Amino acid sequence: MKYTFNEEKAFDIVAIGRACIDLNAVEYNRPMEETMTFSKYVGGSPANIAIGSAKLGLKAGFIGKIPDDQHGRFIESYMRKTGVDTTQMVVDQDGHKAGLAFTEILSPEECSILMYRDDVADLYLEPSEVSEDYIANAKMLLVSGTALAKSPSREAVLKAVQYAKKHQVKVVFELDYRPYTWQSSDETAVYYSLVAEQSDIVIGTRDEFDVMENRTGGSNEESVNHLFGHSADLVVIKHGVEGSYAYSKSGEVFRAQAYKTKVLKTFGAGDSYASAFIYGLVSGKDIETALKYGSASASIVVSKHSSSEAMPTAEEIVQLIEAQSKLKKIE
Repeated sequence: MKYTFNEEKAFDIVAIGRACIDLNAVEYNRPMEETMTFSKYVGGSPANIAIGSAKLGLKAGFIGKIPDDQHGRFIESYMRKTGVDTTQMVVDQDGHKAGLAFTEILSPEECSILMYRDDVADLYLEPSEVSEDYIANAKMLLVSGTALAKSPSREAVLKAVQYAKKHQVKVVFELDYRPYTWQSSDETAVYYSLVAEQSDIVIGTRDEFDVMENRTGGSNEESVNHLFGHSADLVVIKHGVEGSYAYSKSGEVFRAQAYKTKVLKTFGAGDSYASAFIYGLVSGKDIETALKYGSASASIVVSKHSSSEAMPTAEEIVQLIEAQSKLKKIE
């Protein structure tokens, strides 16, 4: 089964939300208190997904707000050089700064992120700074959950979703739940549900769906049936090492196994998964193959130091899938 898009649109994907700075520990197996050196990368889920999509050959655009300083210029320049259209990145004029994420790599299983998200530029994107024409010209709009955490970014995203619905642009909601910035679980559930119910494709971990539903131990069947009662026609739920499932409104269920890899760190997997899954759909692969692309891309990124810089090419993804399938045949 394949997923169809309006082929007349110029952009394959336009992402909206945060673009910030990742500072990843260069020294492994060491607590952050003792870490002295970090490498700088562009970070933020929607920015990473736009970068990953561009590296896979999709025409990607980005809507967001960046600070008027060295970090802001680094973010814009890096994204532009990877092939992302940055004409809709707004430069903040009120002194807000870029979000910072320091990462600690104690072991492959023990990674933590220290976030600085107070008063950051990306959460000050105004509804008036979202272009209707730009969104109308995309096959899909990628929305990330963190952008809903504060006003005016929250209203800017809701306006973007309205424009997408008006112009038959598919809305893809990557749940991207981060507990910081949100005031309460009730607030999170309200705004996540509001956007999920207007989205055509919803992607997240089982835990993130539970956050959206404000409960624990929810079932995939209940989650997808609720969303199919609204706009969704494809729901992807990830279960970590157990693999991921895609549910289509027509009743089909697809599964992809997680690919074995030498894990270096645990962060970055979700963004690489989303970009490769979207690439699979846009390039005309069936849903099951798109799931495999997502899983393979995630395993590549967790084996490398960065998130954005480590986003693989389509050739690397195909090579991993073929190599793993050969191994299974041998076994």
